[in-house]
Amino acid sequence: MNDVQNGRLSRRRVLGGAAGLAAAAAAVATGLPSGGAVAAPKQNTSDLARWRKQAARVTITRDDWGIPHVVGRTDADAVFGMIYAQAEDDFNRIERNYLVSLGRLAESEGESAIWQDLRQRLFIDPGVLKRYYADSPAWLRKLMQAWADGLNYYLATHPEVRPRVITRFEPWMPLSFSEGSIGGDIERVPLSQLEAFYDNRSVEMTDEELGLVFREPSGSNGMAIAPSHTRDGHALLLINPHTSFFFRSEQHVTSDEGLDAYGAATWGQFFIYQGFNENTGWMHTSSGVDNVDEFAETIVTKADGRHYYRYGDALRPVTKKTITLSYRTTDGGRAKRTFTTLATHHGPIVREADGKWIAFALMNKPVEALLQSFLRTKTRDYADFMQVAGYKANSSNNTLFADSKGEIAFLVPQFMPVRNDRFDYRKPVDGSDPATDWRGLHSLKSLPQAVNPRNGWAFNTNNWPWTAAGPYSPKPEDYPRYFDQAGENPRGPQAIRVLTAQRRFTPQSLIEAAFDTYLTAFARLVPQLVDAWDKLPEGDQQKTDLAEPIDLLRRWDYRWGAQSTATSLAVFWGEALWAPLSQAARDAGLSMWDYLAERATDAQRLTALAEAAARLTQDFGSWQVPWGQINRFQRNDGAITQTFDDTKPSFPVPFTSAQWGSLASFGARRYPGTKRYYGTSGNSFVAVVEFGRRLRAWAVTAGGASGHPESPHFDDQVDRYASGDLRPVYFYPQDLKGHIERVYRPGS
Repeated sequence: MNDVQNGRLSRRRVLGGAAGLAAAAAAVATGLPSGGAVAAPKQNTSDLARWRKQAARVTITRDDWGIPHVVGRTDADAVFGMIYAQAEDDFNRIERNYLVSLGRLAESEGESAIWQDLRQRLFIDPGVLKRYYADSPAWLRKLMQAWADGLNYYLATHPEVRPRVITRFEPWMPLSFSEGSIGGDIERVPLSQLEAFYDNRSVEMTDEELGLVFREPSGSNGMAIAPSHTRDGHALLLINPHTSFFFRSEQHVTSDEGLDAYGAATWGQFFIYQGFNENTGWMHTSSGVDNVDEFAETIVTKADGRHYYRYGDALRPVTKKTITLSYRTTDGGRAKRTFTTLATHHGPIVREADGKWIAFALMNKPVEALLQSFLRTKTRDYADFMQVAGYKANSSNNTLFADSKGEIAFLVPQFMPVRNDRFDYRKPVDGSDPATDWRGLHSLKSLPQAVNPRNGWAFNTNNWPWTAAGPYSPKPEDYPRYFDQAGENPRGPQAIRVLTAQRRFTPQSLIEAAFDTYLTAFARLVPQLVDAWDKLPEGDQQKTDLAEPIDLLRRWDYRWGAQSTATSLAVFWGEALWAPLSQAARDAGLSMWDYLAERATDAQRLTALAEAAARLTQDFGSWQVPWGQINRFQRNDGAITQTFDDTKPSFPVPFTSAQWGSLASFGARRYPGTKRYYGTSGNSFVAVVEFGRRLRAWAVTAGGASGHPESPHFDDQVDRYASGDLRPVYFYPQDLKGHIERVYRPGS
């Protein structure tokens, strides 16, 4: 089968990518048939005049990869152009992100999404957000207004685009989605148990909620390298988020007010979330700190039916709130459901367990989160960055930092409640005991961190903080235990391995380190499998049947590769071993990797290998199949949820899931009707930045910059993505010379 479909026009043959495709792109922007969308309202003439006036102060330059470089006179002008350019590339994803964040997804997807909406609305109240907007600093209100104006102007100038639900964007809406991480803290609330509580019936937890189904490790890799460990004496930063594909838009946004940020912005947000300016760079990785807690409330119901919860020696009334949600019916109409939700001072009630109501506490600081998210993009050095961090509104992400002064740092989330460490906050704590309450937030100085460590590097792979800077890492004994619940993962030792392998890093050698092929998990697990086979007696049928697969793995160097048959066998073996032992690992309180290494039996290891070889043979005709024939990138259309097809063109990807220790991550699996594995998450936007006298950077985006299949930038980066061949970033105006497809103003 052909690996790449060559029928699509070359990106260098098609100029004016955004303009030449405007009509066709807009027609597929929603990904819905016309009956599933709604027409945008007519705009009044005063709005249009105001939008056109602002558009005249904005210039968008599309480079030859389709990346928008937005220039505005003010920060608000830049935001206007930034979100307009995002809408050109993928309005569908912008709207969906706000349907999720506003608790309105069921209006598009039907009643099945009602519980996700309810979970969101327990914490997000549009009325409250409108008041927050009114009380925000004037300069921030200007940015939020420009955001709404940019999206509404896009809809006004593209009447063929039919939104699913939101026909007019309001300036308070960004406060519902003010922190750019994937998922977020709220997703820790199990929807099945929320449904059980508020529908007053028994609902079984799903295997995924119970942790019994393998989920591709999300999060990311970040590495910061000090000038002492680089060849040219310049700090380096690796930006390697592992998210669902096409989760962010690559953009460059500048203004005459000092904004000059490049990187990845989550669709619908007006700040660069993973990126850099000329002087500072920031990379976020999902953190294992425990700053989201459950409180088990003791409920007393009085004769009049009113509910109270015990707190110390007192009874406090349970707070009630009515939430009405709309949903799309099967015939395309609208219906509503109304819920009476409950809360204590700890947070909303989200489930019941052992006769207690469980209240859920998390960070809910939308204004501060938006301030911190935007202002960090304008910082000039580490001190400046930490001043912005003082908002303490980053809850779910570690940060790797580097700047042009040569400073580097590893930081944990700044939102960290102070708690009594005698309680185990990994489980629900007794809400009736005032001693379990949060006691304010930790100071920035009291958090685990590694600032300019003497070893010359810092990293995080969503693992614990205790190895972030080698021997100069923070020490676990110096901090409460709630500062880590992630432990180690196979990427941690791999990161240390590549970081200690040299002392004179260059941008290219850092890129090579980010795509190093060694799989630490299999280097730990495969020798145990081989040893189990060696111990079988001669003449044993299993020893005979598995002799050739064992020989292949015995000779393997534990490195992934598109042509590697050992990689295929090892991945299928690891998956066969993982599934039946998930519950046992959970019960033992061990990570899966530790359980497989320390508790799996020889019989389980050998049985899993037999199953892996059999499945490979069944699906591909042989147990010796090159990994690249199995592991594929495919992008057939602009839909948010892809439909994969073995008969359609796809591209081989040589790296594996982060599950096995690969720093370059490709989360792939089989789908209904497929035998090949197709990736949907992992490496997404990848960049390496060098902070010299003149900034240099290289980047690649999964697939391409556009969400429209007709665009030459829909999948023009796939080969670079799979090979780790990052392209030069055009950061300065002179870099763009010779690489411009189109220069235009919004609406033109």
